[in-house]
Amino acid sequence: MNFKFLKFLTALLAVFLLAFGSSPIASTARDMLKALKETPQPIAMVVAPPKLPSRPSQAKPAAEMDFDPGSTFRDCEGCPEMVVIPAGSFRMGDLNGDGSSEEKPVRKVTILNKFAIGKFEVTINEFSTFVKATGYRTSGECHYYTGSEWKKSSSKNWRNPGFGQTNRDPVVCMNWEDAKAYVRWLSGKTGKGYRLLSEAEWEYAARSGTSTKYHFGNDISVSQANFNRNVKKTTPVGNYPSNGFGLHDMHGNVWEWTEDCYQDSYRGTPTDGKANEGPDFCLGRVLRGGSWITNPRNLRSAFRLKRIIVFRDYAYGFRVARTL
Repeated sequence: MNFKFLKFLTALLAVFLLAFGSSPIASTARDMLKALKETPQPIAMVVAPPKLPSRPSQAKPAAEMDFDPGSTFRDCEGCPEMVVIPAGSFRMGDLNGDGSSEEKPVRKVTILNKFAIGKFEVTINEFSTFVKATGYRTSGECHYYTGSEWKKSSSKNWRNPGFGQTNRDPVVCMNWEDAKAYVRWLSGKTGKGYRLLSEAEWEYAARSGTSTKYHFGNDISVSQANFNRNVKKTTPVGNYPSNGFGLHDMHGNVWEWTEDCYQDSYRGTPTDGKANEGPDFCLGRVLRGGSWITNPRNLRSAFRLKRIIVFRDYAYGFRVARTL
């Protein structure tokens, strides 16, 4: 979407609210402009992340693949490693009674075809390859927490989010348009259908056949995910055990942008795994999975977070999908 148009539309909404703040649709306009902020929960100590044994990647070149569920592949050198996810059905939403109305009504969703998902969140190294190839610039400000309040600064960005990272850490300070630019480039480079996940695909993949709060059960520990500032920053992707589909960091590390236009419930949304497209100019999109600063409740497989598409945060990244 054109950035100048977004600025114009944002200004237009602000003017509308000043003039018609009590109109029936004012709450919708106000919701578009509102960027909710996470409230991190302080903890007493910093916990070192677990060290998993290093293994060489088993990913094959895509040309050698039969795309059997569970198999991994790469479409090019420097492309994300992908895992083939089987078709299937699942119950989507608040299955455990801990969620809000946003996670309801619970409904059956059927993923009609197998597809592929990034085994890991997109890394700094992978995003750097894109930037070097295209000259893409992530202009704008990134939100961060000082320890007492939330602020935003143009000095904070994916190269310098305010904490140390390795090239294997997930890229952060990403907004929805940054994620979309990356998948467009990846599609053009490989000739394959790369895209963001739909919300339904994300939850189906995160649950990986489970119905508990997290893919590993109803409780969460610091040995299972990077969350609630336990490590004080992101950790390299794959540092925690994978789920039943072989995906890492579906809970914690960074929030992951999805394709869906936000709707405050699941009423009338697709049940075939496709994204909720919404209106032509949808400003509010959905993130999933929680992050390194997120409290346990908001890491649940069912939890949804709404943000406007130009909002950047030092805990926001993304994961890619590919149509097979």
